[in-house]
Amino acid sequence: MSVPVFEEFEPAADCGCAGCAQQRRDLALGLPVRAGGHPAAHGARRALVLVAAAGVALGGGGASALARPADAAMPVTPADLAPADRATEAGPAPDTPQGGTGPLHGAPGPQPSPTVTPTNSQISAQSLRKTSRAEIINRAKRWVSAQVPYSMEKYWSDGYRQDCSGYISMAWNLRGNEWTGSLDLFGERIGRTELQPGDILLFHNPANPTRGSHVTIFGGWTDYTHTSYIAYEQAKPRTRRQATPLAYWNNSDRYVAYRYRGVVSGGTGGASAAAIPFPGAASFGPGANNAYITQLGRLLVQRGGKKYYSQGPGPRWGEADRRATRAFQLAQGWRGKEADGLPGPHTWRLLVAGQGRSIGGSSGSAGPRANAPVFPGRGYFRPGQSNAYVEKLGKQLVKRGYGKHYLSGPGPRWSEADRRNVEAFQRAQGWRGGAADGYPGPETWRRLFR
Repeated sequence: MSVPVFEEFEPAADCGCAGCAQQRRDLALGLPVRAGGHPAAHGARRALVLVAAAGVALGGGGASALARPADAAMPVTPADLAPADRATEAGPAPDTPQGGTGPLHGAPGPQPSPTVTPTNSQISAQSLRKTSRAEIINRAKRWVSAQVPYSMEKYWSDGYRQDCSGYISMAWNLRGNEWTGSLDLFGERIGRTELQPGDILLFHNPANPTRGSHVTIFGGWTDYTHTSYIAYEQAKPRTRRQATPLAYWNNSDRYVAYRYRGVVSGGTGGASAAAIPFPGAASFGPGANNAYITQLGRLLVQRGGKKYYSQGPGPRWGEADRRATRAFQLAQGWRGKEADGLPGPHTWRLLVAGQGRSIGGSSGSAGPRANAPVFPGRGYFRPGQSNAYVEKLGKQLVKRGYGKHYLSGPGPRWSEADRRNVEAFQRAQGWRGGAADGYPGPETWRRLFR
């Protein structure tokens, strides 16, 4: 009697037929996360095909039995995918497949998971481990020095998975191993112009996480143009530190900048130095009464706002808080709704970090030069607008070498030529997407006139 044998069956990587394409897709997305699959690869599984031994004819309805054991998990790598399934953007295109969440010192496999995925606000309310920017970079450097090999299955001696999301989990000192689809829950989204060492640049492709998803640690700009930066990253074959174009070699416009919610100022992770995340707009304004208002008032007093407070600051929102906040916003060159006296994420971030211009003229590390004209507000630079600020903008663009789209002028009426010249200037800063839409904001204005 013939003895049945098992053969491993995998779809051909270069076959374009519907069957193989569907099988590759099933391998990448088949196993759900809560069942233990990699959320990026969703637990690629090998199919086992039961075939008869040599000499047994197939016929009369006989067929091979196809089995897919749930515990036969294999990671999907770019080599497993057909060329058409890979990212096609220009550039080196390093291998960056992602692993799933997991415990420290754990092995890949099914993990207990909550019935409801934690939200951003829930995680911010949890007790995150505090860490400073220096500590984040120092931890990142340890893996660079150790030349930790890339792996989606292995865990380094410190308990973190040896892929890029495990690397960020380690550098941010998270309590477990996260993945590209969950790291954003531990961070606050920021603009690329606000990047500081220890922040991350994250691209997660939810439609197919194996197609380019990756994350790097921002280590600082390489020069004044801000078009490239020092990236710390975990990619094949091992951890590396290298100059990288903003935001990455491929999928550049799809990377989003995040700042760890538990980052603190100073050299240690003590709670006294904690940089409190922005609590939300609802915490400020008429009728509000909470500790964040006291914190805001004290920060404003430190930045020159003492004259607005006859007493306090205190936890109840008052006119003094509004006037001091507006004075700080005006000192940054903001106008209109950007200087309404109600703190938003940017106002809060500058105050907490000790950056931006103080009330009365002194400036922090992020403040504009004293001779830069104040930004009048975004509303002055829109189709149909005609004012002196548009002409001032145009003349400065020409002065800086970004006036090639003007056929005449520049003049006071906003035109497509103005927009295209502004866009060229923004792109020269390394900005892409919505950050380079051709409409000047406070940062575009500051850089243009500095």
